Amino acid sequence: MAGPRVTTPPLDPPRPAGLADLAPLDRASQQKAWNWYDWANSAFYTTVLSVLFAPYMITVAGKAAGCAHANDACTRTVNVLGLHLAAGSLPSYLTSFATIASAFLLPIVGAFVDRSARKKWHMAGYAYAGAFFAALLFFLKGENWQLGAVAVILASILGGCSLISYYAILVDISTEDERDGASSRGWAWGYLGGGLLLAINLVIVEGHDTFGISKAMAVRVSLLSAAIWWAGFTLIPLRRLRNYEPRNVVEEQGNGPARATVLQRSFGQLFTTLKELRKYPMTLTFLLAYLFFNDGIQTVIYEASTYGSKQLKFSQTVLIATILLIQFVAFGGALFFGRLARRYGSYRSILWGTFAWMGIVVLALFLPEKNVALFLVLAVAIGVVLGGTQALSRSFFSLLIPRGREGEYFSLYGAAERGTSWFGTLLFGVMFQVTGSYRPAILALIVFFVLGAFFLLRLDPERGIREAGNRVPAVV
Repeated sequence: MAGPRVTTPPLDPPRPAGLADLAPLDRASQQKAWNWYDWANSAFYTTVLSVLFAPYMITVAGKAAGCAHANDACTRTVNVLGLHLAAGSLPSYLTSFATIASAFLLPIVGAFVDRSARKKWHMAGYAYAGAFFAALLFFLKGENWQLGAVAVILASILGGCSLISYYAILVDISTEDERDGASSRGWAWGYLGGGLLLAINLVIVEGHDTFGISKAMAVRVSLLSAAIWWAGFTLIPLRRLRNYEPRNVVEEQGNGPARATVLQRSFGQLFTTLKELRKYPMTLTFLLAYLFFNDGIQTVIYEASTYGSKQLKFSQTVLIATILLIQFVAFGGALFFGRLARRYGSYRSILWGTFAWMGIVVLALFLPEKNVALFLVLAVAIGVVLGGTQALSRSFFSLLIPRGREGEYFSLYGAAERGTSWFGTLLFGVMFQVTGSYRPAILALIVFFVLGAFFLLRLDPERGIREAGNRVPAVV
């Protein structure tokens, strides 16, 4: 049975009277160290999930399915556990499965995180496991699509687990007024790191003849580079970040085995969190809004390379260069939205960003084939709002979380992120299988952004922050 809640102070000792307050400098130092994990993990999400994996998997699966031209949209099927799935839809189905599995797993991970004084070790452990499976994508070749399918699913799930600890650390190292700035800098740093590796991979893939390797080998090397980047740069926050004692945890009682007790407490706290969420209606409202508008964002990220390659007929050079452009524009976009939040508040900035996404989706629907100029204009628009809406959503949600419950609530945030994002990618795949075109799937994204805006307009941000027991920032 759960006992009363206790609050454990952080590891930092109290400041003796008469000494200068160095806490702001210490928090700034910790925030800089924290930013490095955005830099580290963005390589996987950019190089692998956003650009190279989907088209290459379609090519490999297409060969296994017997498609005559691997570069064309392939409607012939491969057998996945008895299901006959179109090769052209396979990456969408894999992403859908990974996100559904994550939605169930992340809340349990979050319950562990809140009870641990080793959050950075949780983050690094999941990161290294994810990087290992990402490295296995190097062996995706010929008609051997099965290993790549398993590897990308596990890497995606483990990457999501690492982010739960990473997000929870933000609350330990920043005050309410610092959250938007810290989160925006992290996202900007991530886009810069992801863009830098993508630029290197652009040289490798498009200059493969210069290096004496095939294009397929160049893609495989680039996939491997993302795993190495992810693992290597995770060392920086692992070494520089401090651990903080958990707060408001439930005292352990009972004499059962340690492992069983931890699992019981974690599952029990998950149900408690879901029940207590009714006490925070504004937090729940934002989760619903995020559930929908983030689905649109994630589907754009995951399917952009497939849409550009198979529907708009752009070469891999154009696609990688476009995603690279988005990465560097998003660096400035995240910082811009951080300044926007400083002046107008994160809530209004997120709402404006959602409206901007609606316009972007409408323009994407009517993009003509092989029109590079219009495609690049749309990429710039995506870059401006992409980093900003994601960064501010993270920081704004942190204000709606009761102190000491960051892992639990950020796991719900992660589950919400994946709760309908599987639907976007699934719908994208199903619409292609039914119609033979990737364009109809774009229509669904408009609905997601409209629903997101609907719930955002019903949200009272100041009320939500107060209900969570946090201090309302100067500007919300």
